[in-house]
Amino acid sequence: MTLPAADDPRPAVPYGTPDAPRIAVRGEARLEVDPEIARIGITVASRGRDRRAALDDLTRRNAAALDLVKSYGDAVEHLETGAFSISPELREKGRGERVHAYLGRVHLTAELTDFTALGELTTRLADLELTRVDGPWWALRPDSPAHREARQQAVKEAVQRAREYAEALGTSLAALVELADIGAEDAQPYPQAPGRMRSMAYGGGAEDTAPALDLEPQRQKVHAAVNARFTMHPPRI
Repeated sequence: MTLPAADDPRPAVPYGTPDAPRIAVRGEARLEVDPEIARIGITVASRGRDRRAALDDLTRRNAAALDLVKSYGDAVEHLETGAFSISPELREKGRGERVHAYLGRVHLTAELTDFTALGELTTRLADLELTRVDGPWWALRPDSPAHREARQQAVKEAVQRAREYAEALGTSLAALVELADIGAEDAQPYPQAPGRMRSMAYGGGAEDTAPALDLEPQRQKVHAAVNARFTMHPPRI
């Protein structure tokens, strides 16, 4: 490392000098805002005595679930298929490995922006044969204005705090030396956010349409924090 020369105007230490004292502060902001999206997990299952029967039933039920979700149009922002499996179920008793039945499963994920449609859709999905619904998981979009607002508030708090320290010494800030973003994050990321729906069992295909669930959106907590360093005019102490 090269040391500054004797006539070098730069300070020899990173913490300021008597002529340019530094102030290091931390600014934070915590917001609570309404969610922008809700995600639900859908598991469609089938069970048959042979592999082909289980697969045919799974294909039919998967198509019914997809058609139902897609029927909500723009209320559904994203729909994707995850894991698919078809596996044998062995007899618990008896000698040898004899297949008793075949089990099939397909996992779907739907992302909705219309929370009014969400309650109705989840109820209708749970009413389908051998269909399980998990969720909802409430969230903000990565580019949500709430993240920007939290970061801006954190910076303003850092500036205000530094000014208060300087005023306590009878002086004022001179310049900003460093601003370090140490993170702005959603405290309720998917899929760890709580708030599962009460209806999570496999549907039984009831003849009457079940009433829509009344789902209250879960407020999202947004946190942002920054470290800031300023120089101030030399105080008279």
